[in-house]
Amino acid sequence: MSRIGKQPVVIPKGVQVTVTSEKVAVKGPKGQLEVVRHPAIEVAVEGEQVVFTRSSDDGKTRSAHGLMRALCNNMVQGVSEGFKRQLEINGVGCRADVKGSVLELQLGYSHPINYELPKGISAKVEKNIIVLEGVDKQLLGATAAKVRSFRPPEPYKGKGVKYVEERILRKVGKAAG
Repeated sequence: MSRIGKQPVVIPKGVQVTVTSEKVAVKGPKGQLEVVRHPAIEVAVEGEQVVFTRSSDDGKTRSAHGLMRALCNNMVQGVSEGFKRQLEINGVGCRADVKGSVLELQLGYSHPINYELPKGISAKVEKNIIVLEGVDKQLLGATAAKVRSFRPPEPYKGKGVKYVEERILRKVGKAAG
């Protein structure tokens, strides 16, 4: 049995989980999310927990067992607490600003980059740190990766956009050789 799949998801106070034949919906103080239920995985709400059981033991069903549990756990955590991702901007003249739902980035190119934030993601800028917040973990990660892709950090001076916890492996320049 899947080690992840057999662990129940604890439902915190103020969060409602609704299970239908085709989807699992979670509603909480920060918003609501839903995911399509895998047909081979049985999802049941038992008291203050969501329990997952699978119908067979073949490989695809076993992997879907842990996946459904992880997706539901992320939804419950998202609507109750939310998720946060931080990006750091390094470089001379590089800066960011938020205007409504548009993230305006100046990353050393000849033009500013205006990135329209997806619905459900909010941003704020504190000096050279961009803080992205949202309920959906998958959408938040994709948004952070897209912002980072505008100017990934280079290995010589570390200029560009990187995650705060990311460590850049630095190279020595040609003068050191």
